[in-house]
Amino acid sequence: MIGTQDASETRPPSGPVIDRDYTARFARAHEDAGFDRILIGYSSSRPDGAQVAAYVAARTERLGLLVAHRPGFIAPTLAARSFATLDQFSGGRVAVHTITGGNDTEQRRDGDYLDKEERYDRTDEYLSILRRAWSSAEPFSHEGRHYRFEEYGSEVLPCHPAGIPLYFGGSSEAAYRVGGRHADTFALWGEPLAETAEQIASVRAAAVAAGRTTPPGISVSFRPILGATEELAWERAHRILDTIKSGAGRPFFDQARHHQGQHGPANVGSQRLLAAAAKGDLHDRALWTPTATATGAGGNTTALVGTPETVARALLDYVDIGATTLLIRGYDPLDDAVDYGRELIPLVRQELAHRRATAAASPVASTTPGAAPDPHRRDG
Repeated sequence: MIGTQDASETRPPSGPVIDRDYTARFARAHEDAGFDRILIGYSSSRPDGAQVAAYVAARTERLGLLVAHRPGFIAPTLAARSFATLDQFSGGRVAVHTITGGNDTEQRRDGDYLDKEERYDRTDEYLSILRRAWSSAEPFSHEGRHYRFEEYGSEVLPCHPAGIPLYFGGSSEAAYRVGGRHADTFALWGEPLAETAEQIASVRAAAVAAGRTTPPGISVSFRPILGATEELAWERAHRILDTIKSGAGRPFFDQARHHQGQHGPANVGSQRLLAAAAKGDLHDRALWTPTATATGAGGNTTALVGTPETVARALLDYVDIGATTLLIRGYDPLDDAVDYGRELIPLVRQELAHRRATAAASPVASTTPGAAPDPHRRDG
């Protein structure tokens, strides 16, 4: 995940809000590190993600662009053309990460006064229109609860016939229902293995209920904290936690905490992270939750702590229960991206390659049907 200025929960923002040199350097660091995609986030106060993606696309060669997008603030027909145009200019590197929105106060900053259930109903209709707009060679009309238009047709379509991949974030029942129907990849924050497995089951059940025969892929997000030894990794983890608690990065995450209000976060994802943290600091192989508590769980804030080998095994534990995409970012964002490319990503990829080779050599595995591959999915 990239931003347009140097900032994190461990230090205040430095430089202009849009630092062109930093943004390009940050993106190229991810490309050089071997990341498949970068997530460009969304909030009512951040730079526009589609324009950030266009800037990054012009300064990278192969890096995928996962653009966070809130349905409802522009017409779905306009969004379809905007993303298709960006996809064409970038050579088919665009994916869209749908964020319906889990906080009424934050939504109203952009003029959205629908409640949560109505927002998900609108998202459902919106994504149906996007899909059709990206695949329709002929003009079509639509009359629904939230949108109405006549004879829409576009001269610009995505690079790939299947359209643009749709990612979807959320942890509520409404999110499962809508994301289970539309998502190519459903994105979850990093919870303990048992709780994550429960969420995956809920997403898959929603997909079945929607009539899908192939379930969505699953993305799981973490903040790895690496060290040359276990002791050094844990020393670094506690330094990061102490820095967060000291308020050094408070300007970075105060906005999220302000939106939460006196009664804590309104969105279910943050509530789940805080609930996991309340059960204990350390879960499974390496999942560490105090960073979520210290930041108010205003985003994907749980850490995986250990040597690169330990963290790689922890990531693979999530692959074993169904994760197809691993979204990792550090508390020292740019330097950590470089370190992940040197020390962590190769270990995960080597093990996955070994598993594929072993499966291909096994007579049982070679005759066992698997899920059809997603042509848009890039693991890593």
